[in-house]
Amino acid sequence: MSLIEIIPGKTRIGWIGTGVMGRWMCEHCMSAGFSATVFNRTVSKTDPLKEKGASVASSPREVAKSSDVVFTIVGFPSDVREVILGDFGVLGGMKEGGVVVDMTTSEPSLAKEIYEAGKSRGVHSIDAPVSGGDVGAREARLSIMIGGDEAAVKAVNPFFEAMGKNIVHLGPAGAGQHTKMVNQILIASNMVGVVEGLLYGHRAGLDLETVIAAVGAGAAGSWSINNLGPRIVNRNFNPGFFVEHFIKDMGIALDEAKRMRLCLPGLAVAHQLYLAVQAQGHGRLGTHALALALETMNGIER
Repeated sequence: MSLIEIIPGKTRIGWIGTGVMGRWMCEHCMSAGFSATVFNRTVSKTDPLKEKGASVASSPREVAKSSDVVFTIVGFPSDVREVILGDFGVLGGMKEGGVVVDMTTSEPSLAKEIYEAGKSRGVHSIDAPVSGGDVGAREARLSIMIGGDEAAVKAVNPFFEAMGKNIVHLGPAGAGQHTKMVNQILIASNMVGVVEGLLYGHRAGLDLETVIAAVGAGAAGSWSINNLGPRIVNRNFNPGFFVEHFIKDMGIALDEAKRMRLCLPGLAVAHQLYLAVQAQGHGRLGTHALALALETMNGIER
């Protein structure tokens, strides 16, 4: 199967999903010398990229017709299915030898389905979910977990290098998504610990910024306590990653665990707590809004 050659200034990219993270990821690729055609359901979210020279298309299929490599980072597996496999999706407009790179956190089984559908059309498919949130996307230091054929992954590596710092090819189609599930399982229980620890510190009357400085440099240190802990203290719950999307991710992981006959009680508890966050009306806040739900449970008003 033929494979497009990646050449800055010549290779054309498409980008579908220009939200909190996608906007920055696409911008980094443009800064590396690639012209872009973009699409987003809320058209106004494409404006920052349009101002930098991107063309705006009317559908994912129109993006694909103008592109050699198309990236997608959307909300849910149903969105991935629509923008890639749907009637007006990417595969309907992609040329042979082109590459589709889905960077959404989605279902491993869907990644494999897209791979097979692309292969039947002479199109390469890669699943490459990311971790690092809005800050990692803006600062081009995402962790990128990749599944797909080695030749296709190697070909698009210049784009990954423009977006991230930790780039790992894990194996065939679906391997990137499985690895992202490992990532989300780790984060889920860790966030519970972060919020409970800060609640304890608050009730004990400690200065929480000083507490974070003390524990964040030791064995209890984590990305979440050091980056999201200060946001909790400062009551900044703007999303780096939406609660509702995290609930989706945990649901995928729980379904996969069930299929593999695994019992993951920590993940199940975290999932239930985040459902409480969503039930309280905070689904569009950042994942650290878990603090709001646990504060409510403990009768803490801040």
